Amino acid sequence: MDRVFNINSGNGSIFTSKPLDRETLLWHNITVIAAEINNPKQSSRVPVFIKVLDVNDNAPEFAMFYETFVCENAKAEQLIQTLSAVDKDDSYNGHQFSFSLAPEAASSSNFTLQDNRDNTAGIFTRKTRYNRHEMSTYFLPVVISDNDYPIQSSTETVTIRVCACDHRGKMLSCNAEALVHPTGLSTGALIAILLCIIILLVTVVLFAALRRQRKKEPLIISKEDIRDNIVSYNDEGGGEEDTQAFDIGTLRNPEAIDDNKLRRDIVPETLFMPRRTATARDNTDVRDFINQRLKENDTDPTAPPYDSLATYAYEGNGSVAESLSSLESVTTDGDQDYDYLSDWGPRFKKLADMYGAMDSDKDS
Repeated sequence: MDRVFNINSGNGSIFTSKPLDRETLLWHNITVIAAEINNPKQSSRVPVFIKVLDVNDNAPEFAMFYETFVCENAKAEQLIQTLSAVDKDDSYNGHQFSFSLAPEAASSSNFTLQDNRDNTAGIFTRKTRYNRHEMSTYFLPVVISDNDYPIQSSTETVTIRVCACDHRGKMLSCNAEALVHPTGLSTGALIAILLCIIILLVTVVLFAALRRQRKKEPLIISKEDIRDNIVSYNDEGGGEEDTQAFDIGTLRNPEAIDDNKLRRDIVPETLFMPRRTATARDNTDVRDFINQRLKENDTDPTAPPYDSLATYAYEGNGSVAESLSSLESVTTDGDQDYDYLSDWGPRFKKLADMYGAMDSDKDS
């Protein structure tokens, strides 16, 4: 425990062990124990009350925070605020405060300060009329001093706002309204609208530029495309150019063949004489003329190109090729002759022995 006071055990002198502050604690109560040196049991206790005397170590300050206002239509030498001060220190003869403007504000201030010599001071206007659009708030530094020893002083600030008032000096509004244009929009609103338009234009330009630079991704390298590749096989026969090497007619069912129907997939064997087209009349409608020509060409068997479409639908019973199923190609195991395996060399010797042995067992 930190002790504020200590005592000399030999002569009983009491002294301080740390600085004292009267404004924090005025009285200190301690207990002193006295005992005989030869007989410590003989002792007594006595309370000691210590009062801390005051010295002038605190500067005066405003009694409250002052924030006042001045009307725009104020006149010169008009009182707008009365100031007062307090001091934490005691004064035997009473406090005597003096007020003055700080040196940096004494000459250029729009206000004056008058000391009333009764620990108060008044703030007066120096000029006529104030404009809150030019200056909405003034900060007035005031120096306060006492008459004790040593002299203590402090600088306090008074906040003065410029407000609109009625003819009786009653405050109406202290906000500095923005200058309003004839269109009804303030300068701030016009700037905000202009900025929004600029941002919108920049966004549109960037979007258009990115869209122009973006190339269409090919289907073959697209990671998101899961479609199968579609390949058109439109060739038949022994080679790509030889489309007549395979006769699909063998697989056709003879009963389903219509002899009277002309085939467009091969060159017709019977050559027809070219049809002579009638000359169009002068008053023929263009649409009727085109439709007539289309119909004539569609029904002309000699007109190329020939269709490459073939129907693979007939096979089995009734077909010239009969059944093409591999399951019916061999009816019995005896129809197979495996002697040719011996001619294939040593690699197929084991296979030839296996099937040769099977043939021997059947013969026996």
